[in-house]
Amino acid sequence: MNNKVTFEMIKEAKENLKGVINYTPIISASNISKNVFFKAENLQKTGSFKIRGSYNKISSLTEEELSKGVIACSSGNHAQGVALSASKRGIKSVVCMPTNAPLIKKEATENYGAEVISVDGVYDDAAREANRLSKEKGYVFIHPFDDPYIIAGQGTLGIEIIEQMPDVEQVIVPIGGGGLISGISIAIKALKPDCKIIGVQAKGVPSMYGSLKENHVVTVSDATTVADGIHVLTPGDLTFEIVKENVDEIVTVDEDEICAAIVELLQGPKIVAEGASATTLAAFKYANIDTSKKTVCLISGGNIELNSLERILTIGNIKLGRIFAINIELEDNAESLSKLLSLLASKGIGGVDVRRQYVTRNNDINFCNFYISFETKDIKHCKDIKETLIENNYNFSVI
Repeated sequence: MNNKVTFEMIKEAKENLKGVINYTPIISASNISKNVFFKAENLQKTGSFKIRGSYNKISSLTEEELSKGVIACSSGNHAQGVALSASKRGIKSVVCMPTNAPLIKKEATENYGAEVISVDGVYDDAAREANRLSKEKGYVFIHPFDDPYIIAGQGTLGIEIIEQMPDVEQVIVPIGGGGLISGISIAIKALKPDCKIIGVQAKGVPSMYGSLKENHVVTVSDATTVADGIHVLTPGDLTFEIVKENVDEIVTVDEDEICAAIVELLQGPKIVAEGASATTLAAFKYANIDTSKKTVCLISGGNIELNSLERILTIGNIKLGRIFAINIELEDNAESLSKLLSLLASKGIGGVDVRRQYVTRNNDINFCNFYISFETKDIKHCKDIKETLIENNYNFSVI
């Protein structure tokens, strides 16, 4: 066991958090799999697990430290946890947030009582600015993941999972900087050593995955991801050591898989999950994980950016085979379009969206391109439609 974070610290954190946090449920989803269950931290105060660590950390500060106020850096969930925790203790809080952080998280952080400072760039840039202001103003820096008290607070989730489901065989946890999986893994390995701990990262920013592969902490190149809550380019030194010791496996999932998981969580167990949370179901479904084991997927938060939800649902439904979208070349007349739509209707499609797009130099003078999307049943249905279009000699590409 790592000597900086112990199971005793996690048990103490559990006592500190009594009356402060919600004891969130574990929800089944037999329509997805009889072996998958969801620890619903989207129902936690602030809509995320982060208050566990931030409140535990702030509770450890001296009166002198509390009087100076606290500062944090975050893309949103840690920000809200720190803001609410500081408000509960009656102290000042400042949060540096990257400019690309979801607006819903920025507004919520301010509503919980924090002063929000927007910083150009990603999380790592916000972290540098928070450290600078900490030194300049004397604020106590509340690290989002690489701190023993933060890790211990997040570890209370591990105790709850074992209390609620003693026969669990594996737990899947999102990884950004590594604080959440570090705490959970310490708790679960202490209580049930044979329970497998699997971490999951967005394929575009696999910082902990890459660090374990290189056997030292690395910084990965930046990339966009719908999983903004785990958009961390450099994991922690402390969390790296704990993950290396306690975590059995780390997998990655791509953006389409994350979006598909968001859709399935909404449609199945009716769980609102942000991108980082949905990575756990995406891992269960797409990352060659043993799905015969009784599995808890941690839904780490539900603070999804509503402005991006339509796009996420479209991408997710395409991945699941519930929407089929094509660019297709047709003669530029009503008869040609009507013939195609009649063919598609004979294949049992649902609602249709048709958009005449453009003429290019590659088009015959009498042809143009159309974007057409329509509702379908599943992947098999999409495959059948694609084969029908090929058989009828249509020139098209699948989106």
